[in-house]
Amino acid sequence: MAIELPSELLQLEQAALDAQAAATAPSPPEGAWTAWREASIAVQVAITDHAAATNTSRVDVEMAVKKAVRHPEPDKD
Repeated sequence: MAIELPSELLQLEQAALDAQAAATAPSPPEGAWTAWREASIAVQVAITDHAAATNTSRVDVEMAVKKAVRHPEPDKD
């Protein structure tokens, strides 16, 4: 069963990944770790809220979000 994911949830996950990349760079900018922590919290809260709103397992939602952002399906033309 495919889980419907709002684009905002995918954008939050992407923002967390981008923040992680900035924070773990060889010379991270000031505040990068704080930005990563805040982005990670935001995506986790959104995942929990979406799971509750759709009566879906939180773990299933998180796995679907991570798969959609980190391993997107190629476009079918």
